Amino acid sequence: MNPPIFEVCSADLTVQSRLGDPARLYPFGEAEPNPVKPYAVWQIVGGSPENYLDCAPDIDAMAVQIDCYATSAALARAVAQSLRDAIEPVAHITRWSGEDRDRDTNLYRYSFDVDWLVPR
Repeated sequence: MNPPIFEVCSADLTVQSRLGDPARLYPFGEAEPNPVKPYAVWQIVGGSPENYLDCAPDIDAMAVQIDCYATSAALARAVAQSLRDAIEPVAHITRWSGEDRDRDTNLYRYSFDVDWLVPR
């Protein structure tokens, strides 16, 4: 019931060069305390099954938010670009959600959304 985001992104060499191997790409709330930077988190923010009249759904549409954190704006953007390039062959980027700087950690954040069709 989750998109294969980690499998897709961690197999990409550019993602590995920026987020390590295995990639520091965590489900929301599961990043270790004070993770190595840069890193990214993802979470499902919406979606629905593809319902049919004559049978059960065979695919789920997932809306996923990805947040990239880094010590500089340039690095946060570079991580986002790497993830974008890894994801676009298999899913659709639907929104660039913006950039900001976290008050508590001073980390830069770049956020974007993806729609992912996940076969059951």
